[in-house]
Amino acid sequence: MSGIGKGIATASIGRIIKSKGFKVTAIKIDPYVNVDAGTMNPLEHGEVFVTEDGTECDQDVGNYERFLDENIYDENYLTTGRIYQAVIERERNLGYGGRCVEVVPDIPNEVMARIQKAGKKAKADFVLIEIGGTVGEYQNLLFLETARLMKLMYPKKVLMILVSYLPIPRMIGEMKTKPTQYAVRTLNSAGLQPDIILARSALPLDYPRKRKLSIFCNVAQEDIISAPDVEFVYEVPLNFEKEKLGERILKKFNLKAKKQDMKEWERLVKTIRESKEEVKIGIVGKYFEIGNFTLMDSYISVIEAIKHAAFYFKKKPKVFWLSAEEFVEKIKTKKEVFSVLKQYDGIIVPGGFGKRGVEGKIKVIQCCRENKIPFLGLCLGLQLAVIEFARNVVGIKDANSFEFDQKTKNPVIDLMEDQKALLKGRKYGGTMRLGAYECKLQAGTISYSAYQEWTKGAKDSSIILERHRHRYEVNNKYRQVLEEKGMCVAGVNPATGLIEIIELKNHPFFVATQFHPEFKSRPLRPHPLFKAFIKACLKI
Repeated sequence: MSGIGKGIATASIGRIIKSKGFKVTAIKIDPYVNVDAGTMNPLEHGEVFVTEDGTECDQDVGNYERFLDENIYDENYLTTGRIYQAVIERERNLGYGGRCVEVVPDIPNEVMARIQKAGKKAKADFVLIEIGGTVGEYQNLLFLETARLMKLMYPKKVLMILVSYLPIPRMIGEMKTKPTQYAVRTLNSAGLQPDIILARSALPLDYPRKRKLSIFCNVAQEDIISAPDVEFVYEVPLNFEKEKLGERILKKFNLKAKKQDMKEWERLVKTIRESKEEVKIGIVGKYFEIGNFTLMDSYISVIEAIKHAAFYFKKKPKVFWLSAEEFVEKIKTKKEVFSVLKQYDGIIVPGGFGKRGVEGKIKVIQCCRENKIPFLGLCLGLQLAVIEFARNVVGIKDANSFEFDQKTKNPVIDLMEDQKALLKGRKYGGTMRLGAYECKLQAGTISYSAYQEWTKGAKDSSIILERHRHRYEVNNKYRQVLEEKGMCVAGVNPATGLIEIIELKNHPFFVATQFHPEFKSRPLRPHPLFKAFIKACLKI
């Protein structure tokens, strides 16, 4: 089923194999007909992760980057829509020489070609391929067919791993193997046999269950790996290594480890386990309430970036979800807002689209500004910080974003010129400002100081590269008056002059970015702005 950790399993295997001296890359295959994840609802699909080269993709690509500590690129993300689009375009251009183009083998061939291309670009010894969805779904049959053909064509170079859930029904209290038995049988019906089973469950797998799975799934007992729930996902590679998963994989490929190096990862996990003192962070968002449940997937990179920075200071992060709409409908006065926010060490206002809940976020930002509460704004968070400052400090009471009010007389946040034609033609998919762009930092600012460790040794230590995903920008017509009233422009794009970072002086930490720093944070290399934010929250 979805959400049991296929992405974390893939990323963890990648980390293990990398630790043994091999070059690894990872590919995510999404069965959706969408060309990319950019037009998907974050409440349904989770976070849209953005790569360095501007691909809007599944959040699992973020997991790959964090665990491998390497950038993943456009070639490593496949969807049904992308594959069909490529095949149809080639057919329209007579790329198939006028022959009849068929679903099989032409779709699997396109998938295989892209896998090989991604492997060559990364110069990888191993390409890990995560097929999204669930065994037996109609949507991913073609990708399973691709796997079958690859296994047939390269029997000694392809390994199949099944991640399957073993439930422990509360009224029974016993771990059940039957769903996994059926999953394997369903996989068999697609012409595939798993070489290894990762047995996901709330608790570790015991011998009787392992023996039963071995008999009924035709998999050796040592190839059935226990994958119990853990408190922190970064424990997963070490859990897998307890059962020698990496060794099992290399043995099946007749390979030997070139080295054994998980020491840095072990130190990270030791720090996580030993960190007791808490740092409390409130995230004010609108993409986590679905029915009676709170979902974290919409902001997964933000959450992980908070963790990375907290672990760096040997602190235990506690994230609290604050509904933006509640600050509109229920928590109305300044006193009420402050009484809520003062419970936390710091507040983050992350990215988002549309006007729902924005007035609540603006109230929160005003409270953070006026009461010296550490604040970090991301993308929309910057735009709302500018609107709040324009309204309540500069005195432009009707300041707004063109996104929220197209008739506003004071669009302090406006649509980029090149975006106007795109939206007029209803060209939404893949047309935002996407991927890495340069930002020139202003010396003497919090941001400049924070980045110096990252830019050490660079030709110009004031230039950074950060990833974007937005259509709207700070309107430079208002820049002068904003600065005159005390807003510090800490970073700009050198090519366009567009504002990338704002700060406030005489405040412990009030920083907002137009880009998404969370996309580049890694457990072993926390992002400098998140480190600076957590440091301010801890009052170090």
